[in-house]
Amino acid sequence: MSDGVTLTRIVRGTEPAPADQINTTTRGPWMVNVLTIDPRMTRGHLEATYGPDLAKTEKTTDLVRSSGALAGVNASFFTFTGSAQYPGDPVGLGLFGGKLLSEPTQRSDEVDFVVDANSNRVLMGKLSWSGGVQNRQTEATLPLKFINHPPVVPGACSGLTDQTQCAVPGDVVEFTPEFADATPSGAGVEVVLDRHGCVVRTSTTRGTTLTGGQTSLQATGRDAASLLQVAGQGCVKETSTLVNEQGEELPARKGLFGVNGRYRLTADGQIVVPAGSGSFFARNPRTIAGTTRDGKIVLATIDGRMTSSVGTTMAETAAVADALGMHDAVNLDGGGSTAMSVEGALVNRPSGTTERPVGDALVFMNTRYRGGLG
Repeated sequence: MSDGVTLTRIVRGTEPAPADQINTTTRGPWMVNVLTIDPRMTRGHLEATYGPDLAKTEKTTDLVRSSGALAGVNASFFTFTGSAQYPGDPVGLGLFGGKLLSEPTQRSDEVDFVVDANSNRVLMGKLSWSGGVQNRQTEATLPLKFINHPPVVPGACSGLTDQTQCAVPGDVVEFTPEFADATPSGAGVEVVLDRHGCVVRTSTTRGTTLTGGQTSLQATGRDAASLLQVAGQGCVKETSTLVNEQGEELPARKGLFGVNGRYRLTADGQIVVPAGSGSFFARNPRTIAGTTRDGKIVLATIDGRMTSSVGTTMAETAAVADALGMHDAVNLDGGGSTAMSVEGALVNRPSGTTERPVGDALVFMNTRYRGGLG
């Protein structure tokens, strides 16, 4: 493929599985595609990309092509069918070129995959986030709940056009121009800020178009009145802090990219995936990202839900990661989202009738990182 980058296809089992045994057979077959990147041998870098805007979905092959990448796999868990208007909204961490566009959730099963495109060094683990705004003159503060996720109007106040009259807590959300063509509309308050954090305009309803450099703050419920008090005029200082599992701050510096996964598969060479039940832990197509003991980056897909490749349970997925030499590995979004593209072509076989559009992808660019989004 390229210096320091290899694609390996592994087939285990030769006989197709009986259709009624796909979920129960332990004999396979399995089709595994493995992309291995050796940072010592390549001049390229790994990064994450999300397409035209964060809220849309794109096929992995299209994300690889449009970014000019050599190869890539689907990555984060995303809203999908939970939002017809914003299906690509990441459910968890979304970090692109040092810009945090989606905060990690508080879910115990979220495990994030972060790569520094300048060095191809990888960090895996559960990140946490806190953010807020402070009026520079009055020093009044207000915590942020989300970044680039539509706020929810409290049910008790859903009939109120004027959310400042609501006595029930709502959401306070920051929106950036990368989210969508316009910010989410509806009841609530919105304050638009320029690149210096100074108020450009305020509105007692939500929904506007942001220009480059602008951000907005939206609030619903009781927090609508609080937002007007703290950031309704003047200038504000915004804070946003990512912290790793050790409680150390992770500065969102240029070149840092991060996507969200569910469950650590291996850690320090040990299989650590927990036991579980239900459809998520059952046999499914899988996408894995990990690193070897000597620093190679490994991206792998396991086809599933077919007689030609049955997929893997979570326990089996961890075993595959371990067998592939992944000293540390995380389970990315899988199921119908599982896809690997190389040189613009789909190299695995998705479980659906067509390739599913996804929220973002991890892509390998065959050049040194020079800044900007791929």
